[in-house]
Amino acid sequence: MRILLIEDDKNVVSFVLKGMREAGHNVIHAESAQAGRERAARESFDVIILDRMLPEKEDGLVLLSHLRAQKIETPVLILSGLGEPTNKVAGLRAGGDDYLAKPFAFSELLARVEGLARRGGITRSA
Repeated sequence: MRILLIEDDKNVVSFVLKGMREAGHNVIHAESAQAGRERAARESFDVIILDRMLPEKEDGLVLLSHLRAQKIETPVLILSGLGEPTNKVAGLRAGGDDYLAKPFAFSELLARVEGLARRGGITRSA
């Protein structure tokens, strides 16, 4: 599976990259909204893991709305330190397919990403 990880927290990036690669998945990292937008527009991914709070003016939900407006229908899992129900609902209404609050267990992230890929018709490894 080919995954785009849009995340600025180096600890989260390291954790996710290591685990996903050990699980046999190909992960491409973008550390900003702009880099993520460019990669998502140019390349094909099976799933996008998107941080809700990015360090630029454009947060994750704005980026997600932009991707959906560009007809990029790749399943998106939103990661966020904002775990309140209102934040989760906002993420899903912005076009997210799933929402996982930080901190999280890698096993749950992996299961959610693989579930999104399955529903999207992807069952292959990297």
